[in-house]
Order: sequence, then structure tokens, then C-alpha cells
Amino acid sequence: MGNKRMLLVGGGGHCRSVLDCLRRMGTYETFGIIDQEGVLHSSRFGVPIVGSDADLPELLAGGWTSAVIALGSIGNPERRHALFARLKTIGFSLPPVVDPSALIGYEAIVKEGAFIGKNAVVNAGAQIGCCAIINTGAIVEHDCTIGKFVHVSPGCTLCGGVAVGENAHVGAGSVVRQQVQIGRNCLIGAGSVVVSSIPDGAEAYGNPCKVVKYL
Repeated sequence: MGNKRMLLVGGGGHCRSVLDCLRRMGTYETFGIIDQEGVLHSSRFGVPIVGSDADLPELLAGGWTSAVIALGSIGNPERRHALFARLKTIGFSLPPVVDPSALIGYEAIVKEGAFIGKNAVVNAGAQIGCCAIINTGAIVEHDCTIGKFVHVSPGCTLCGGVAVGENAHVGAGSVVRQQVQIGRNCLIGAGSVVVSSIPDGAEAYGNPCKVVKYL
């Protein structure tokens, strides 16, 4: 039946959401948390802390072959990038985590390390990139393309054919009109209504959403 153990790398608030989804999935039976401080014999959210980043090779050798990056990202995904590179180099598998309540369309693609939260919708033909976060109740409509390490926050609506570039963050409750492109490394403020494309590296917000500065 395969390995039933899963490491959660990062022990903050996003970890709690990921852990809850994993428990609801029922695929894994045993969990361990990797924390930077690595305080062994303690626990978080009812799960033992089994080590720090430095212990990852030893944990892999001990049978912990699957991991998920449980560290959140708000406009600063560098730490997630570094963790992904390290986990892959060591040899971990990073399966996507998809809450059972999420609706994943036919021909939709969800790549490794991605997280799809509760009641999210990923419609037909959409592509969710490596280590992207599609958070609670977000809607990613048909034929959208979500880049690597993107964070689509709770309650967002991305209409058909939207493209979101690598590392971008789309703030909670935002609406993005069909066929709009949001560039790489963008930060879209919460509650924005994005009706035209946003260039790479921009911070933008409002209704209609406008660029306020470049990051």
C-alpha cells in the first residue's frame, strides 16, 4: 500500500491547514513536523516535531520518503523555493495535497508540491504549478495557468483563461477578469478587482486594480 508517513516541513499557521487536509484525505497514517529550531520530544497541533532541516537526510533514510512544504507565503516565496530544492536534492517525494472537499476538473493538472484547500475549485483544463497554494474557497476557472510558487488566497475568483506568473500572490477575495495576465513576482492586494494585465514585479490593488509600485 506504500508509505503512509508524511513530513510537514514548517510548523506555523499554514502547517495547521495542510495537516487538517492531510488528515481528511486519509492517505497517510503518521505525521511528523520539521521545525527550524528542531525541539525534539515536543509537538505541535498534536503531531511530534521529529527534527530540523538538518535532520532531513537521516529522516529519509529512516523511511520518511514523502514531504510537503507547510510553510506559507505572502509575497516572499524564497524560503519555499529553498526548501523545495533541498527536499528534491535529498530525494523526497512531494505529492500534491488536495482537500477532499476541493473540486478538481477533468483534464486539470495539479503538479507536485501544490496545495489545494477546502472547497477550492480548479476547473477543467486549468494548470496548477509546482508548490502553488490554492487556498480555502478559491475558484480557478477553466484554462487558467497558475505558475510555480503562486499563492491564490482564500475566496479569490480567477475567471477563465487567467495566467498568474511564478511567485505571485493574489490577495484574499480578489477577482480577476477572464484572460487577464498577472506577471511574475506580483503582489495583488486583498479585495482587488483586476480587469487588465499586471506587469512583472508590480504591487497593485484596488477596484479597478492599479499598480502602485514595483517590488
